[in-house]
Amino acid sequence: MKLKEWLDQWSMTSLNINLQFLEMEWEPKDKDRDAAWELYVELLTRITTQRLPQEHGDEKTALDSVYKIFELTRDIIKRNGPECINFAKIAVIILNQVIRPFTADWHKKSLQGAFSDPVQCELFRKELSNLQDNLHTYMRMLADIAKVENLTELEET
Repeated sequence: MKLKEWLDQWSMTSLNINLQFLEMEWEPKDKDRDAAWELYVELLTRITTQRLPQEHGDEKTALDSVYKIFELTRDIIKRNGPECINFAKIAVIILNQVIRPFTADWHKKSLQGAFSDPVQCELFRKELSNLQDNLHTYMRMLADIAKVENLTELEET
């Protein structure tokens, strides 16, 4: 299967990926599976995918948790080495095209005091919810790479 075909099945066609990479064969190896499992567990247990009810939590803490995904992903890639290149291709694209726009925007806004403004806090939570929807798809992709059961729908919402 080509990487393009695999991404199509997850409706991730809006990602900007070099055509050369899209035409490559998609064959995750054991290290890709290990890396995918590790990041899957991190995403599954963080605010990145767990809803933040209006009456709970703190926006700055939520933003920090989302930002932490960069460090975690880098560490996972470094630890698993070049043998997890298929995982790395997907992870880097998700970091740069899905997560980074959110964190960059809200980091700047938080430095300008946005989290003391209830209207901005509400907007943050709405945008976080949209990010969470995208990251739920990413988690299902990671579960597929890791060849594990998808636990994202385990709990009732």
